[in-house]
Amino acid sequence: MTTGTVYLVGAGPGAPGLLTLRGAEVLASADVVVHDRLTGPDLLSLAKEGAELFDVGKDPDDRGDQDAINKLLVTNAQKGLQVVRLKGGDPFVFGRGGEEALALLAAGVPFEVVPGVTSAIAAPAYAGVPVTHRGLVTSFTVVAGHSRSVDADAGDGGTNWEALAAAGGTIVVLMGAAHRAKIADRLMRGGLPPTTPVLAVERGTWPEQSQVRTTLAGMAEAEMAAPVTIVIGEVAALGLVPARDLPLSGRTVVLTRAVHQAASLSGRLRQLGARVLEVPVIEIVPPADGGDALAAAAGRLGQGAYDWVVLTSANAVGKLFDLVPDTRALRSTSVAAVGPATAESLLRYRVVADLVPAQATAEGLLAELPQPGPAGGPPRALLPQAAGAREELQRGMERLGWAVDAVEAYRTVPRPVSAALLRGAASADAICFASPSAVDSYLDQAEAAGAKPRGLAVCIGPVTAAAARRRGLRAGGQASEHTADGLVSTVLALLGPG
Repeated sequence: MTTGTVYLVGAGPGAPGLLTLRGAEVLASADVVVHDRLTGPDLLSLAKEGAELFDVGKDPDDRGDQDAINKLLVTNAQKGLQVVRLKGGDPFVFGRGGEEALALLAAGVPFEVVPGVTSAIAAPAYAGVPVTHRGLVTSFTVVAGHSRSVDADAGDGGTNWEALAAAGGTIVVLMGAAHRAKIADRLMRGGLPPTTPVLAVERGTWPEQSQVRTTLAGMAEAEMAAPVTIVIGEVAALGLVPARDLPLSGRTVVLTRAVHQAASLSGRLRQLGARVLEVPVIEIVPPADGGDALAAAAGRLGQGAYDWVVLTSANAVGKLFDLVPDTRALRSTSVAAVGPATAESLLRYRVVADLVPAQATAEGLLAELPQPGPAGGPPRALLPQAAGAREELQRGMERLGWAVDAVEAYRTVPRPVSAALLRGAASADAICFASPSAVDSYLDQAEAAGAKPRGLAVCIGPVTAAAARRRGLRAGGQASEHTADGLVSTVLALLGPG
């Protein structure tokens, strides 16, 4: 059996956007992910479906069982699996990455190091503090502030804090919250003035980032908690970025849409300051017949067999028009879209909807579709839709006198989500649903994992909202406009200031 590869990946300082492209690439293809305590569920959501997740995180000042972690990496790689060791910041900056690399070398296991952005630089930068600045300081030192660094003598693996004070330059302390009083005392004994500026950045680069400015003399009494990056030196007094008071800062929002549909909505929420967890609990798969019926209907469309094509989702648009190589095949066929999002999807195929009802529901479509006249036969409509779709639209059209060809265009099926991701999402402020199938899939899995969400349910329409209420979710709101923009506006109204 071929031995798999282990990737020692730096996850960056916290914000998922700061994971490197290479890191995201190997994470998306890994069979096994071994992660630290501070790895957020938003990063774990990038792992491929079915990847086995191992939480080997250690508390501050906890040495943990590094030998067991090394063995876990080696054993899984020797099974032929691709393994990602996901480590906060950079794997070789206080990350035990060197020890793990040595263990992999000794076992003959191939590995690759994927560098990451260390919080020692990123957290100060997000707070507007450069660790070097012309005219102030030309060097910086990154030092661990855990008990071994503070309590042991320099010859026994401890840090010579007095020498650091004498060396000059910026001092960046990681893992130092619990021992900040001792650190400040030793630096002052080494000659640093009590008035030396200090900046403490908690959860740097995360939406809930906070910071405290003090001095070396006040550092012991300043409130700070792990994870924190402490910057000591003249640059700590700088603030080179404007304070950002984003309306969703500190809020966490869960998205449950299929992977290919979540990106735009996720980006808009992050621009408003939200931490976004993508938990795709459904996926779109081909029809039960492999698409034969839809292909046949697309062929009839080109032969002028239909007066109207009625589309109730962006998924239906894509599945149908991927089978229509030339939209001139529509000829005199009119096109109806249930709402603006579906109409926007049509534009990607250079098709402009002839009808978009004011109310983006099946009932709205029924109210605005042309009424069949007494002359001639019944108007013919092609209705490509999801398997198991609500029958209200088809039945309503038939009662009005339409001849409806309802064709299965795709199926929506549950997508398994890891229990770790569901537990991480359980405390989110809001969870967004765009379909009843997403509600059911999410709740079925969350309840099995003991991670039923406590946040508000934000739904794209009345049918989805009814499904959420039926499953006992806390009612948050229903988008007045049944689109991604409508969801964003509703989340903002619920969670924003005021």
